[in-house]
Amino acid sequence: MIDKTAIVAKNAKLHSSVKVGPYSIIGPNVEVGENTIIQSHVSITGNTKIGKENKIYPFVSINDPQDLKYNNEETSLVIGDNNKIREYVTINPGTVGGGGKTVIGNNCLFMISSHVAHDCQVGNNVIIANNVPLGGHAIIEDNVVIGGNSAVQQFTRIGKMAMIGGMTGVLHDVIPYGLSTGNRNSLQGLNLIGLRRAKFENKDILGLSEAYKEIFATKNINENISKLNGSFQENPLVKEVIKFISKDKKRSICTPFS
Repeated sequence: MIDKTAIVAKNAKLHSSVKVGPYSIIGPNVEVGENTIIQSHVSITGNTKIGKENKIYPFVSINDPQDLKYNNEETSLVIGDNNKIREYVTINPGTVGGGGKTVIGNNCLFMISSHVAHDCQVGNNVIIANNVPLGGHAIIEDNVVIGGNSAVQQFTRIGKMAMIGGMTGVLHDVIPYGLSTGNRNSLQGLNLIGLRRAKFENKDILGLSEAYKEIFATKNINENISKLNGSFQENPLVKEVIKFISKDKKRSICTPFS
């Protein structure tokens, strides 16, 4: 059902089950999957593909990247299924310099006035609280929670199931399962509650806790990793952390010394 006051371009592809509320504007290259609800005063433009079962609240704006180098190039935005995008959220498509695509996964919650900048890659089951901006090219892995009024700098990575405390400035990459807070973020330990709720094996959680102490025993993280014994290397949680640290990166790793 499309409200009579909504403006939907002829070339837009909306599943017959999609609902569009009053005064919303849907551009010509937009594709929206089944049972997605677009409430009132929403603006969606560009090469945007939105999956099924999403709910988009009033005054959401999906529009051009906030990048002075952007010159109307053909770039895109892909949003998965079952996401909740609350009031005043802004989301930008990619830029040529960043690969041309912004991607958001499934089952995410973007609270009021949060922002997803150009070329971001957001995983599944991510919760981003009120007033949180993600800078361009940020990578947010699955099951991350970012507390209210935090800010994530461009090119920053946040590993899976990490938790960012409220009002944190995220300048350094946060390891998977990490807990990071502070005016300029430092590592405060592990997201143990999240790990237990996710029903990881207790032995693996305990092993990760021990490996964490070894990895961050000194500021020479790579040397510390090289000294880990074989039992740590077999722990799937520890493997994930080592893999994350070893990847190419634009930002430094967040540590207890940050």
